Amino acid sequence: MRSREFSSWMWGEALALIDRAERLQRRFFEVSGDAWEPPADVVEDGEELRVQVALPGVPADAIAIGVEPDAITVSALRNFPRCEGEGCIHRLEIPYGRFERRIGLPMHALNLARRELSNGVLTLMLRKKEGV
Repeated sequence: MRSREFSSWMWGEALALIDRAERLQRRFFEVSGDAWEPPADVVEDGEELRVQVALPGVPADAIAIGVEPDAITVSALRNFPRCEGEGCIHRLEIPYGRFERRIGLPMHALNLARRELSNGVLTLMLRKKEGV
């Protein structure tokens, strides 16, 4: 493995470890305990950063996105499924309710260029700000 590839891999692993530690800390110190965090991927591709968040069953107009210098926040509410008539729920493994996910970004000075919700995956394309 070339030195640059190894360095990039190590940086990615370090960021993933920090993210896991932050998520664990938030869960431990969370007062309400009812919020959940959807899984997310962050991929850098040249001048763009692609953030994908798994949000099956969440309508696009219910999703709020906040862009900070070093992070992006995605929040919404996934409504609890309805049972019509005499129906009953036998298993609930998919989380429901309000969620908020703050995702640290590996670079600064980004603009939200595009957002798309397709097949339950929210894709956010962030571009580096010009002149920075």
